[in-house]
Amino acid sequence: MTLRFIGTTSDNGNCPTLYEVVETGDIVVQGDRLTDSENLAQLRDVKDSESFVVIPRDLLTRFAPKE
Repeated sequence: MTLRFIGTTSDNGNCPTLYEVVETGDIVVQGDRLTDSENLAQLRDVKDSESFVVIPRDLLTRFAPKE
């Protein structure tokens, strides 16, 4: 898998960040892990292999692909 950096709203090089998987066009997100048990309990159809991160809306509106 080859990742291409798309953009970040971080000022100091930390998360949140968006990447594109070059081979598929899928998007990879980097952000703070969602760990609050009450929030996690609200999620549906969670696979053991999945994890969740919090992404600021500004990151998506500025950098997420429009297509």
